[in-house]
Amino acid sequence: MPAITFHEEDIAYKLNNKTAVRKWITDTIVNEGFDLEELTYVFCSDEYLLQINRQYLDHDTYTDIITFDNSDVKGLIIGDIFISIERVKENAVKFGVTTGHELNRVMIHGALHLLGYKDKSPADKKKMTLKEDEYLGKRDFNS
Repeated sequence: MPAITFHEEDIAYKLNNKTAVRKWITDTIVNEGFDLEELTYVFCSDEYLLQINRQYLDHDTYTDIITFDNSDVKGLIIGDIFISIERVKENAVKFGVTTGHELNRVMIHGALHLLGYKDKSPADKKKMTLKEDEYLGKRDFNS
């Protein structure tokens, strides 16, 4: 079984070019000096992610992504990343990009959280955005 898997909960969504996406995310993790054991992306609806946000984070808001770090070992990636496809589509329109581009941004954003990057303060958010842009630039969208 691949170290990176993709699943759907309560929606039907087919991710294109899974092999290329796996390689891109794996390369990002390795480039940052981490080892990848297991990473699961779960594509879901706004309502599904809202329930997770309420249950596990005590937040009553819609969001595009929630990342769970399941590793107890420093430098080892084991995690689950939940992504609202509805929110990604809305944000793509809002930011004037394709849904595929926005999904890639959100996917690498979740991976960067597992790599220790934060986005709560303005300085951290700026650093996170620079890293997102760096790794988006390394994504081969033709494969």
